[in-house]
Amino acid sequence: MCGVFGAFCKNGSSVLEDVYLGLYALQHRGQESAGIAWNSENGDEVNSIKGMGLVHIALDQKQLASIRANSAIGHVRYSTTGSSGLANAHPITANYSMGSVAIAHNGNITNATGIRNMLESRGAIFQSTTDTETIIHLMAHQSHKPPLDALVDALRHLKGAYSLAVLLGNRLVAARDPWGFRPLVLGRREDTTYVASESCALDIVGATLVRDLEPGEMIVIDETGIKSLRIPVQASRKYSCAFEYVYFARPDSVIDGKSVYEVRKTLGCRLANSSPCPSAEIVTGMPDSGTIAAMGFAECSKQRYETAIVRNRYIGRTFIQPTQRVRTLGVRIKLNPIKTLIDGKDLAVVDDSIVRGTTVERVISMIRQEGAARVHIRIASPPVRFPCYYGIDTPTCEELAAARLDIDALRSEVGADSLNYLGIEDLLSAIGLPPSDICTACFSGEYLDGGEDNGVDL
Repeated sequence: MCGVFGAFCKNGSSVLEDVYLGLYALQHRGQESAGIAWNSENGDEVNSIKGMGLVHIALDQKQLASIRANSAIGHVRYSTTGSSGLANAHPITANYSMGSVAIAHNGNITNATGIRNMLESRGAIFQSTTDTETIIHLMAHQSHKPPLDALVDALRHLKGAYSLAVLLGNRLVAARDPWGFRPLVLGRREDTTYVASESCALDIVGATLVRDLEPGEMIVIDETGIKSLRIPVQASRKYSCAFEYVYFARPDSVIDGKSVYEVRKTLGCRLANSSPCPSAEIVTGMPDSGTIAAMGFAECSKQRYETAIVRNRYIGRTFIQPTQRVRTLGVRIKLNPIKTLIDGKDLAVVDDSIVRGTTVERVISMIRQEGAARVHIRIASPPVRFPCYYGIDTPTCEELAAARLDIDALRSEVGADSLNYLGIEDLLSAIGLPPSDICTACFSGEYLDGGEDNGVDL
């Protein structure tokens, strides 16, 4: 999962600090690298600053404040396609025969390998292993077309998930794939127009949410205003990612008109109704992704809610750390149970999901060490049994706890006294969008065209 942010100011004011702040608000979507790209004043050359680590480590705010640029894009990354390294940090930039281009991408292009093989057979030389670079090479192979037309043609050949912020010369372009896998929003503050992965990034720069980009929509922002175009691909249905509501998005964001906070609270309430835990003396949440669902669970079950597990605010998300060792160490230093609330009590612990099972197993162990009598785990989503091909780093079933084990065996492995999940129907109902608009592939295995690399026909 990654985060993208873009800004264009038609009165000429510099937007680099706004982009920096927007990336700060999207830090939860990626912690491996961060980057910002902008164009020279005449729009014929693209410049960028990229670095590994968190935004404040990878980017120099003072340096950015000294640079004048009225259009820019930024990106925070955690790797799905392509290794974690500076060569794969976004934005991906190029100065080709028709002008300058920079692309920040959230998602995963499922037919990127086929496109890459075809382009390399025609002499293309790739500088990274990220799937995003295929877009730039597809554009370069349409050098007889204006850059915007070349971009539209490139996107026409892609399968899978892409929410893009793109600089084309002195224009800012945003595009959301025809299936709408990943969120992308449009915002405005006076003369500045923004695009962002989530609405929470608009709040930090004082912008107002205008609307979500529609699946298959491309918007072009320049000095004349905003134009909306369509990517010429007919999608049979939408595939908005359910896991955005369950885990990835910040709770203060609004995605496709739905408050993430309200969805998570409703998930907890439906979980309380479908999988009650009447013996629990305390309901608590796994910080922070399970906290809101736990509040909904406690409210609907009329049980006592306590923050019985405290999170170290200076530790990042363990699920999106790039290695298992770092994920494991992260759990040890990230969470700490409060003994006075736990000792001798039955607990219902609500979490958003179980992916690899590392976190929940270690937290249960810590809770028992603090004297808990019984630990009941309630999960506010269905079992994650299938890999995601659209931008979540779960590439094989071997890594998915619910794919390896049935529920009772998983309960035993993690050390819980009971374990229950929310059903898919309750999940869809809590999100509140038409079921045909939601991707539940990680729960159900129902992929777009099978999910594998689909090749390319050019």
